[in-house]
Amino acid sequence: MKGEANQGAKREEIDLIALAKVIWERRNVVMYTVVFFIVLGLLIAFLSPVQFTASTTFVPHTADGNRATTSLGGLASLAGINLGNLGGGSEIPPALYPKIVNSVTFKKALLDAEFKIEGVEELVTYRKYYETIYSPGVFEVIKQSIFGLPGVFRSVVKGNQEQRESSEIDTRLVRISEEENKHFKRLEKQLSIVPNGKEGFVVVSFSFPEPTMAAQLTYLAQDLLHRELIAYKISNAEEQLKFTERRYTEKKLEFEEIRSKLATYRDRNQNIASAAVNNQLLQLEAEYNFAFNIYTELAKQLEQARFQVAKDTPVFSIIQPVTIPNEKSAPRRVVILLVFCVMGVILGFGLIFGLEFLKSVKEQWTG
Repeated sequence: MKGEANQGAKREEIDLIALAKVIWERRNVVMYTVVFFIVLGLLIAFLSPVQFTASTTFVPHTADGNRATTSLGGLASLAGINLGNLGGGSEIPPALYPKIVNSVTFKKALLDAEFKIEGVEELVTYRKYYETIYSPGVFEVIKQSIFGLPGVFRSVVKGNQEQRESSEIDTRLVRISEEENKHFKRLEKQLSIVPNGKEGFVVVSFSFPEPTMAAQLTYLAQDLLHRELIAYKISNAEEQLKFTERRYTEKKLEFEEIRSKLATYRDRNQNIASAAVNNQLLQLEAEYNFAFNIYTELAKQLEQARFQVAKDTPVFSIIQPVTIPNEKSAPRRVVILLVFCVMGVILGFGLIFGLEFLKSVKEQWTG
C-alpha cells in the first residue's frame, strides 16, 4: 500500500513536470494571446466614449407622527425582521422609485427639457444633443453598425405600418416613435435610482458625455421624482379635499339662500301676530339651523382635508446636493486593461491545453 502511494505521488510529480514543460515549450502562444488581448483592451479603453456621472442623495420624510412605529421598524431591521407596512403605509415603498423613472411621461420630460451647456449659445435638449451635437466614438460606431442593422429593418417596417394605422389609433393613447425608443433605451442605462429601504435614503445618478449637462439632468430627474412622489402620496387626500370643497360650496350657497329668505320673511312680518306666520317662521328657522349645522360641519371637514394634504405631503432632505463632476466615470481604462490581460492569460493556457488534447487524440486515433 505504501509503495503504491509512493508510485502515485511520483506519477503526479512526473505529470506536473510534463505539464510545465509543455507550457514552457508553447509559451509563445500565451504571450501572443496576452499581447492580442492587451491591444484589444487598449483599443476599447481609448475608443470608448467618455462619460461623466453626477449624483445626489436625499431622504423623504412624511409628517404622520408614527414615530413609535418608525422606531420599532428600525429596531426590527437591526434584528433582521421586516415589518412591512405595519405602520399604516405611511412610508413611500422603495419599489415605486424605479417604476416612476421607467414611465413614459418621466422619460419624455427628460428628453424635452432644455439645458445650457458650454460652447453652445442656444438651449439644448437631451434629444437634440444626441441628434445634432454628439459625435460617437469609433468603437460605438462599430457596435451600432453591427448590432443596429436589425433595428433599421424593424424601423422601416414599423414606419410603414404606423403611416397606415395612424388614423385608426385613439389620439388619447401615447405614441412612442422609433427614435424616442432609442433615446429611452439609452436613458435607462444612463439614469440610476437606488433606494435604500433600510437606511431610508435614495441615490439618483446620471451619466452623460458632458459634465454640466450630466449635473443638470440629475437635478431634473430628482425634481421630477419629487413631484411624482408628492402626487402619489397626496392623491387620496387631494381627492377627499376636492370632494369636500364641492360639498362645502354647495351647502354654503344653500345656507346663504335660506338665511336671506329667513331675513326677508322676518322683515315683512315684524308686526303681524298670526299662527300661520309663526309656523312659517319656525319652519324657516329650523331649515336655517339645519343648513347652518351642515355648513359648519363641512367647514370643519374642509380644514381637516387641507390639513391632511399638508400632512401627507412628503418633505425631502437633500443629504448630498448635485455637483458638476470634474473626473470622468467611464471608461475605466486601468480596469479594462487588467480584465483583458487576465482574459488573455486564461485563453492562452486554454489554447495550450486544447492543442495538447487534440494532439493526444490524434496520436491515439492514428496509433
